Amino acid sequence: MIPSPPISSLSLGPLTVHFYAICILAGIGFALWWATKRWVARGGDGDDLFDIVFVAVIAGIVGSRVWHVLTSPAPFFGPDGNPLAVFYIWQGGLAIYGGVAGGAIAVWIMARVKKVSFTALADTIGPTIMAAQILGRFGNWFNQELYGPELDAWWAWDVTCVTNGQTIGGCEPGMYHPTFLYEQLWNLVGLAVLLLLSRRLQWAGGRVFWAYVAIYSVGRAGIDAIRTEPVLMVGPLRIHTLVAILTALVAIGVFTLLTVRKQRRGGEVVAADGSFELSAQTAGNGPDEDEVEKSGTPPSTDDDPAPGP
Repeated sequence: MIPSPPISSLSLGPLTVHFYAICILAGIGFALWWATKRWVARGGDGDDLFDIVFVAVIAGIVGSRVWHVLTSPAPFFGPDGNPLAVFYIWQGGLAIYGGVAGGAIAVWIMARVKKVSFTALADTIGPTIMAAQILGRFGNWFNQELYGPELDAWWAWDVTCVTNGQTIGGCEPGMYHPTFLYEQLWNLVGLAVLLLLSRRLQWAGGRVFWAYVAIYSVGRAGIDAIRTEPVLMVGPLRIHTLVAILTALVAIGVFTLLTVRKQRRGGEVVAADGSFELSAQTAGNGPDEDEVEKSGTPPSTDDDPAPGP
C-alpha cells in the first residue's frame, strides 16, 4: 500500500512552502544541470543555455497552466468554480503538453536570438524533460491527485483526502490506482530506452526529441485513459488521451521522415552550431581545432532543419 503524506506544505512565518512547487523546481533544476552538460558536449555555451531555459521554463509554466484550464474548466468557471484559482498553480494543474508547446516556442525564439541550432537544442533538452517529469510527479503524490479507479492490490494508493489537517475538496477517500506512479515508472523505463537507442544508433537531427515525444505519448495515452479526475471529453475519450494518441502518431511520422532525410542528405545536425560534426575535446575539455571527431559527413550548409515544437 502506498500511503498519502499528511502534509503538502510548510508554513515558515508569513511564507508557505508548497511541496508541489518544490518537486517542480527540483525537476527543473535537475533538467537544467543535465541539459547544460549535454549542450556543452555539443559545443554549446552553458550561459546561453541558461538564458534559453529560463525563458522556456516561464513559457512552459504558462502554457501548461493554460492547457489545464482549457481542458478542465469546471473548477474555475463552473457553477461552483473560482476564476481566481486559475493562478493557484501550487494546488496542482500543470499539463505537460501545454508546457512542452509553450517551452518549445520559447526555445525556437531564443535559438534565433542566440544564433544556435534549434534542432540541436531540441535533442539536448528532450531526455531532460522526461527526467524532470519523473521528479515533478512526486508533487501529485503530495497533493493527493491524479489517481485512477478503486484498486484492491498491494500497490494501491491510500488516498486520505486530508492534508495539513484539512479535507481536500472534491476528494473521496479510498484505495486507488496510483497513476502518478505509473507515469513515473513509464518515464523511467522510457528514458533508459531513449538514451540507450539514441547513443547506440547515433540519433540526432531532431530524432532524439521526437523519440522522446513518441515514447512519452504512448505511455500517457494508456495511463490517462484510467485517470478519474474531471476533464473535457471528446466522444468516449478524455481530451488528454486523444491528444496523446495523435501526438504519438505525429512523433512517429516525423521521426520516420527525419530518418529518411538523413539518409538522403548524408547526415544530420549534431552540433550546437548546426553542423554535422562535433569538435573533438582536448584533455582540458576545450575544442581542439586540429582534431575533429567526424560523423562521416560534411558540415551542414542548409538551414537548421528544426524538428518543431
